[in-house]
Amino acid sequence: MTEKFIPLTDFRQFASSLAIPDQLQAPDGQLQDTLARPLHDLRISVTDRCNFRCVYCMPKAVFDKDYQYLPHQDLLSFEEIHRLASIFVAHGVNKIRLTGGEPLLRKNIEKLIALLAGLRTPDGKQLDLTLTTNGSLLARKAQSLKDAGLTRVSVSLDALNDNVFRHMNDVDFSVSEVLEGIAVAEKVGLGPVKVNMVVKAGVNDQEIVPMARYFQRNGQILRFIEYMDVGASNGWQMEEVIPSAEIIRRIQAAGMPLTPIEANYKSETAKRWRHTDGGAELGLISSVTQAFCSDCTRARLSTEGKLYTCLFATRGHDLRALLRASDQHSDLAITNVIAGIWRKRDDRYSELRSQQTGADSGTGKETGSTTRKKIEMSYIGG
Repeated sequence: MTEKFIPLTDFRQFASSLAIPDQLQAPDGQLQDTLARPLHDLRISVTDRCNFRCVYCMPKAVFDKDYQYLPHQDLLSFEEIHRLASIFVAHGVNKIRLTGGEPLLRKNIEKLIALLAGLRTPDGKQLDLTLTTNGSLLARKAQSLKDAGLTRVSVSLDALNDNVFRHMNDVDFSVSEVLEGIAVAEKVGLGPVKVNMVVKAGVNDQEIVPMARYFQRNGQILRFIEYMDVGASNGWQMEEVIPSAEIIRRIQAAGMPLTPIEANYKSETAKRWRHTDGGAELGLISSVTQAFCSDCTRARLSTEGKLYTCLFATRGHDLRALLRASDQHSDLAITNVIAGIWRKRDDRYSELRSQQTGADSGTGKETGSTTRKKIEMSYIGG
């Protein structure tokens, strides 16, 4: 299969100017956007670097040896991340996920986890503190992550067949090492581990049934993710998407009956299913064919401190500039800036994309607003 790549546009330089409101108000934890969606989840990218070159995220044709990553001084420090996270928690955030790039490449990541683990919601509850990793360093770091206060992990794994997996990560990394990391994470108490498989037609869709069977037997929560048009470098085409309905059909046709189960909470991204003959759970994340924008409660903080209100955003808001301003803005001032951004939020990209690709079904091409240049997932986090 011939890969198609779109030249990468560097959006890291673009950000809106932020003004401090004249009248400052204390947060009440009830912040909502223009579509009445609250702010409950914060995803924090701690590095733009990754040791994999997955074809759907950081293709080697774009992210080659000459690609310029952010210099260390541009990254938010752990103390800056903690300060912003505490402000988001005051606005109603009760779940924080650390992402990348590959977050375990960030030196001393355990120190950041320990800081975040000390945060409490306004009613005194602990946060759901999670991390998404490719699993390459998980076996050696799982215990220290747990000791620092991490709640659980999600692991990206796109195939059990070693040849297919090595092709997808494009750095010749073996499946066995990722599976070892999953096992160690479960052993130290970072479970239930969620395993995320991005399904791309003609590349790894033959692995759907083997993955479902393996993780049914081992008890981890497998989640299938429709191949999405995140960023501008993966050459996304609609024809490469395997719809979630087809994934379910293939699993059941292979003799693994499934039954749908209720969501854990309203804004959960995955539709949950359970194997009726074994009890193990799996999920379907269907951003392309079953958009869930109406329930999205997620904000994203980039590696260098830009706030994005959608995974498919085209611009961010530079919170780092407020943190490092010479006039020393107070937490309350930054709180009000974030509130102003969220109250204006009207993002629903996946719904619009679904409408357009549905109207043009069979063309295999993006149309209308879906062709806009979007932030790379390796920069903003998944």
